[in-house]
Amino acid sequence: MRAVLLSGGGGGARFARGVAGVLGDDDLTVVGNVGDDVEILGLHVSPDLDSLLYTLGGLIDAERGWGRSEESWNALESAAAWGGEDWFRLGDRDIGLHLVRTALLREGRPLSEAFAYLADRLGVGVRLLPATDDRLRTFLETPEGELDFQTWFVRRRHADRVLGVRFDGAEAARPAPGVLDAVADADTVFLAPSNPFVSIGPILAVPGLREAVAARREHVAAVSPIVAGEAVRGPLAGMLSSLGHEPTAVGVARLYVDVAGTFVLDEGDAALAPEVEALGLRAVVAPVVMIDPEMREDVGRAVLEAVR
Repeated sequence: MRAVLLSGGGGGARFARGVAGVLGDDDLTVVGNVGDDVEILGLHVSPDLDSLLYTLGGLIDAERGWGRSEESWNALESAAAWGGEDWFRLGDRDIGLHLVRTALLREGRPLSEAFAYLADRLGVGVRLLPATDDRLRTFLETPEGELDFQTWFVRRRHADRVLGVRFDGAEAARPAPGVLDAVADADTVFLAPSNPFVSIGPILAVPGLREAVAARREHVAAVSPIVAGEAVRGPLAGMLSSLGHEPTAVGVARLYVDVAGTFVLDEGDAALAPEVEALGLRAVVAPVVMIDPEMREDVGRAVLEAVR
């Protein structure tokens, strides 16, 4: 079985690890979100892509859910002492990755090529692709004005109510090489249990990508990031409410009716299956919570068996 996973954030990375553990690296392609990318202290940082890289490569800090394990913060503390920004946490080991990627980009290499180089250096066998090599950034409309994603999420701790979402640069972006072919050739396309607005949304905003996924609708399975009305991690429940959607798994399912034929609910939301079916989606019930690293492969296997 060949699978493609559209992924953003920690939930997507954990799901990628679980699916790869069952299918094997060669049969999985992951298309990652770049809407969260940011330049900090002159370094190009790709948080969602890096979470994929660290999780699949066994380097993620499991307790924090982001960044490198066994991290230290000397460089950032020194930068702050010199008046540099320190609100975005860059660890010493993490900075090494950003230095190399930034150098590759300044040499003129596209992001997809730089990311492939980094994955190869780490020995990650899963094919990892950014949704686009072009600049695409997520902005949130809030009562305090429009904020770029990292300012809203990290600097202001996603405390501002979200009234709208915009993907700057999306109109001119093109899918990265290999993305459309991977979607077309996959036996199953998964939409990861990631935030549909700021993780999956920027991927589908790349011209041609939503259409490519929708064309495979009967082979597309969206995995719920909401369990019993709460996001497994992050601010999704609040975003659903403030953007006018029901803050449940059914509310998420409604966002995907045009691109997915199957919606995977957690066992705790099994009672919602009839409501999902009423939307024209096939409802599948399987465990989707993967915070415990030892459970990820079990979850991946359960979901794969359920959607086949």
